[in-house]
Amino acid sequence: MPQAKTSLTLPSLSMDFGALYSESLYWLRHHWIEIAIAAVVGVVTYIVIRAARRASVALCNRDQPGKLGWWRIAGRTLSRTGRFFALAVALELARRIAVPPSGLSDAVHALFIIAGVFQGALWARELILGIVEANASDDGYAGETLGSAINIVRVLVSFAVFAIALVVVLDNLGLNVTGLVAGLGIGGIAIGLAAQGIFGDLFAALAIIFDKPFRRGDVISFDQTTGTVEQIGLKSTRVRPASGELHIIANKQLLDKSIQNITQRDHRRNRFVLGVTYQTPPELIDRLPDILREEVERCGQRFAQAGFANFNASSLDVELEYDTPSADFAPWYAARHQVGIAILKRFAAEGIEFAYPTQTTFTAAPDGTMVMPYAAPGAAS
Repeated sequence: MPQAKTSLTLPSLSMDFGALYSESLYWLRHHWIEIAIAAVVGVVTYIVIRAARRASVALCNRDQPGKLGWWRIAGRTLSRTGRFFALAVALELARRIAVPPSGLSDAVHALFIIAGVFQGALWARELILGIVEANASDDGYAGETLGSAINIVRVLVSFAVFAIALVVVLDNLGLNVTGLVAGLGIGGIAIGLAAQGIFGDLFAALAIIFDKPFRRGDVISFDQTTGTVEQIGLKSTRVRPASGELHIIANKQLLDKSIQNITQRDHRRNRFVLGVTYQTPPELIDRLPDILREEVERCGQRFAQAGFANFNASSLDVELEYDTPSADFAPWYAARHQVGIAILKRFAAEGIEFAYPTQTTFTAAPDGTMVMPYAAPGAAS
């Protein structure tokens, strides 16, 4: 039986190649004008595509040096156009003009499909990576972490786009890709479940780098921790508070918290509660907001608000709020001292006294009348 199968297959193959050879000779003899025109069109197409690739490199220079903008992304994407793709496009155009035999035409068309799909995957990869790098390129994010993140994104994107390209090519060539797609899907789910903790921290690191809620060197606050970000790693972020110890927290856990970026605020607010004595005239208390505004602005700070706040047990409370136009701690600390001294001096000049806890004791006679602890005015001593 094997010999009979071989004897049947070889003559059929020889007949196919023989028929193709005969058709090709007939095509060359009787369609040489179309072939010549197709050859010219194919050569011109190849030259134009290669020239467009070289011209795309010039697009990269339309943006500022070192900045990855849209022109640079487009230029870098188009510069990835390969010779194989240019040749496949030239042959496909020539095929449509010259109309070769079916066997040769099918081979050229299959070559064009393969080249086009994989070239599209290459363009898509470069475009995605260019957008990712453009969003991530910023001072404070560069370094080993950004480089490692870009490398990981490059691997993931390359695997995804070329896997899709392979499936598309096989499907266009008439092969059944259902099993391959199912296998890739099951394999991806298995890998994701096995390493979900690692991937969770990894994608959280990518979110920090690309979304930029904070950067290295920023002072952030979360839970009961306030400190400076020293390093953004692929798995964890290191924060050092003012007390000196180093806090290491997983990126996924960090993003699940409410984070306050203290460095990125445009000002710092301070609040004073000033308690004055009950003997202070109401007219003078009514002038206090204007007095406090003058002293705050004299110290170079931004006055926010001031006014009467509360009747306290031993004082009349007046609140003052002002802003220091700086995010740094040192200017805010120095301004607080300066404004406090200015208020002390102004209150002394205005005759305004600060209240302190006091207690008055009254003595009553047996009939309930108050007994003065001192002689009544005008009484004989």
